[in-house]
Amino acid sequence: MDVLTNNWPIVLVVLVVLAIIAVVLLRPRQRVTLTDQTPTRPHMARQAAAEGRGLAGEAAAATSDVTSEILEVPAYRSDAGEAGEPADDFTRMKGVGPKLADSLTELGFSRFEQLAALTPTEMERLDERLGAFKGRLTRDRIVEQADYLARNDVDGYEQTFGKL
Repeated sequence: MDVLTNNWPIVLVVLVVLAIIAVVLLRPRQRVTLTDQTPTRPHMARQAAAEGRGLAGEAAAATSDVTSEILEVPAYRSDAGEAGEPADDFTRMKGVGPKLADSLTELGFSRFEQLAALTPTEMERLDERLGAFKGRLTRDRIVEQADYLARNDVDGYEQTFGKL
């Protein structure tokens, strides 16, 4: 008993430390359950399916692009456009006039979805083929505008780029 009365400050500190450790170890923990069914937004689904994942994907994309130019056929099913669907009006986008819209159409683009799905590598390739309009895809954020219009998100488009 003499030991406790003579060393009561040390005993008190030890009890406080033990209480803190008990609280930390015994507190209720939040339970997190992970599933494979993660919700994806429409624009995220397109990116997940995009080409160019690693060196092998880039090689495959380059091969199909070169082959399509040699054979003069669309490289991708979405390049051909859906049969019977009218082409989208690219002039609705800011910075796209009739001449740039015609250039995009001549290069095989007819839908906003096609422009919205372009990867950075594809944008560079397309930019090289636009001639006088080189740099416009990036400067006027054409791919971002096309993404809004492909999703028919007029409110989001107008908040970002102004009135249509």
